[in-house]
Amino acid sequence: MDLFTEGDPIADARAPQGPIETRWDRRRFEAKLVNPANRRKLTVIVVGTGLAGGSAAATLAEQGYRVRSYCYQDSPRRAHSIAAQGGINAAKNYRNDGDSVHRLFYDTVKGGDFRSRESNVHRLAEVSVNIIDQCVAQGVPFAREYGGLLDTRSFGGAQVQRTFYARGQTGQQLLLGAYQALERQIGLGNVEMNARHEMLELIVVDGRARGIVVRDLVTGEITSEFADAVVLASGGYGNVFYLSTNAKGCNVTATWRAHRRGAYFANPCYTQIHPTCIPVSGDHQSKLTLMSESLRNDGRVWVPKAKGDDRAPKDIPEEERDYYLERIYPSFGNLVPRDIASRAAKNVCDAGRGVGPGGLGVYLDFADAIDRLGRKAIEAKYGNLFEMYERITGEDPYEVPMRIYPAVHYTMGGLWVDYDLQSTIPGLFVIGEANFSDHGANRLGASALMQGLADGYFVLPNTIANYLAAGPFERVDASHPEAVAARRDVEDRIRRLLAVDGDRTVDSFHRELGQIMWEHCGMERSEAGLRKAIDEIRALREEFWKRVRVPGDGDGLNQSLEKAGRVADFFELAELMCVDALHREESCGGHFRAEHQTPDGEAQRDDDRFAYVAAWEYTGGDEPAVLHKEDLKFEYVHPTQRSYK
Repeated sequence: MDLFTEGDPIADARAPQGPIETRWDRRRFEAKLVNPANRRKLTVIVVGTGLAGGSAAATLAEQGYRVRSYCYQDSPRRAHSIAAQGGINAAKNYRNDGDSVHRLFYDTVKGGDFRSRESNVHRLAEVSVNIIDQCVAQGVPFAREYGGLLDTRSFGGAQVQRTFYARGQTGQQLLLGAYQALERQIGLGNVEMNARHEMLELIVVDGRARGIVVRDLVTGEITSEFADAVVLASGGYGNVFYLSTNAKGCNVTATWRAHRRGAYFANPCYTQIHPTCIPVSGDHQSKLTLMSESLRNDGRVWVPKAKGDDRAPKDIPEEERDYYLERIYPSFGNLVPRDIASRAAKNVCDAGRGVGPGGLGVYLDFADAIDRLGRKAIEAKYGNLFEMYERITGEDPYEVPMRIYPAVHYTMGGLWVDYDLQSTIPGLFVIGEANFSDHGANRLGASALMQGLADGYFVLPNTIANYLAAGPFERVDASHPEAVAARRDVEDRIRRLLAVDGDRTVDSFHRELGQIMWEHCGMERSEAGLRKAIDEIRALREEFWKRVRVPGDGDGLNQSLEKAGRVADFFELAELMCVDALHREESCGGHFRAEHQTPDGEAQRDDDRFAYVAAWEYTGGDEPAVLHKEDLKFEYVHPTQRSYK
């Protein structure tokens, strides 16, 4: 059976032309507007309450739209954005060190290994300067210098200090800012908040997204909810690997169900492996813990020069240490982008020079920084991160180096969207990590928070008006045939999961799927490995539907049922990820094919054949997926062999 067929090319019809510096202003001017009186007649559903969803819901409500917000957590502020640590990029150039909107644009396109759209990335860089002002006005407690100005620090993939931060809890503080804006609108009656509700289906009527089917996770009640437009801000799909830095609840269900209804899924194989995570400690683990990339500002990464050297780090003299990032990449040193730092760590561990249990770790050492700056200065910058590390490992990073190893962290792929952030289903908009639009094949550190808030506060509220100007649309209710069919699909899927009544837990299947994905579609991929993975995923999925055991019923709180539905979607996504990785016969960013590397082990792109977005169309599962290609054009940042040496 063919793994895929190729369909017609796809193009971004909303992308403006002309000088890149004026495209966003031109698009905002050309887009239709909705006058304030008419906004009160329009309803928008927002799924997800992280930085993208929370900021979008608050801003749309502030503009006068009626907003209905949904999240599966017990509170909007429990969204996973709260776990982000290191910082948020913005081209403010407060350091006067050569930064600019164009340099942030350039660094992001280069960091994504020339697999992102220039127009989208330049807009992101432009909007970044407004985000900081917005958040300061909300009271976000960014770190400040002695003179009172906002402080910044370095992050991977840049030679300027453009990352604003709030100690090691930037995501938390930014989310609380968006949350208070959202709560204000809830209090005013402009946002209807629905916590503990999970989206299980998209309702499409006459080719337009008109609502969602949700399940109340406490009572089990299934309802159909309707609006004039739907916004998905439901995050990424890193938990397909089982072990990742994502919260256990993070899943792909909202975007995958939209994909099944006709929304193309773009670049699913682009997965980011973060280089600074606490190594796996045993089979009992259900997730991994991230140590912020900001630590690479002052921490030095090294391993012993000698293979199998198991001495304590303090017993290994300086001349017998290999500071391999500083050696291989002298221009950027420990601040190379995440994909490069991750592969370098894997290489030294594969060579037998890793540290800790199983040799799957490298040192992140702060001794030099403590000697240079003093313990109090390091404590002020990273104290909560050091405390978290010590609680988890029992080791004091002020006294001994941290041990870190790469782990799945972020997904650059997601639903395909045009310049307006609208998917291939009219009326369905996708923002934040749930879309594919800005990061290419690798995301630079501190850019996730930037994209989420840019989409939610500044981009979507402008572009969605162009669509809503044609509304209000024909009234739809639960009796509409398409709504009835969508609800029936949800109920049938739940009944099917409960009826299997097998002998294996959902978690056992999820863990096995994750092992397949990490082994064959993780840091390094190969044709043979990907073909093997596809066969194993199909066999495991078939076994899942014969042997999974979901205790209880669907008439109340049932977390096993929740997980079963999400893992069923992960099976389908996993196969598409492997097909996407197999068809892309090149290495770029986080997608590293063993057959396509330079003599010194770096990623080898093939721009002549693969400088495109791979947008996949769902065909029902029985037929191969259809690949639609969106060609990428580079007018301002011309693709070159990416080098950080």
